[in-house]
Amino acid sequence: MEILHQLAELFLQAVPTVVIVFLFYVFLRWAFFTPIQKAMAERDAKIEGARREAAELETEAARELQEYNERLRKVRAEIYAEQEAARQAALDERARLLKAMRSRALEEVVEAKKKIADEVTVASLEVALQTDALAAEIVRTILESPSPQGASR
Repeated sequence: MEILHQLAELFLQAVPTVVIVFLFYVFLRWAFFTPIQKAMAERDAKIEGARREAAELETEAARELQEYNERLRKVRAEIYAEQEAARQAALDERARLLKAMRSRALEEVVEAKKKIADEVTVASLEVALQTDALAAEIVRTILESPSPQGASR
C-alpha cells in the first residue's frame, strides 16, 4: 500500500507539470501553430492558383503560337504564289518577246532572200544581155590575134 501512496503522491506532484505542459500546448497552438497553419494554407492556395494561372497562360501561349504559325504559313504561301505569278508573267513576257524577235528575224530573212533573188535575176539578165557582146568580143579577139604557131615559122 505504501507503493500506492507513493504513486498518489508522485501523481499529485506531476499534476502541476501536466497542467503547465497542457497550458503551454494550448498557448503554442493558439499563438504559433494556428497562424502557421493558416499561412501555409494561404501559401498553398496561392501556389495552386499560380499553377492554374501558369497552366492557363501556357495553354493560351501555345494557342497563340499555333495561330501565329498558321498565319505565317498562309502568308508564306501567298508570297510564294505572288512570286510564282511574277515569275510566270516574266516567262510569258520573255516568250512573247522571243516570238516577236523570231518573227521579225524571219521577216528580215524573207526580205533578204527576196532581195538576193531580185539581185540574182537582175545579174542573170545583165549576163544574158552581155553574153552575146562578150562572145562576139572573144571571137573577135581570137580571130584578130596572130597565131602563135604562125609567128614562130
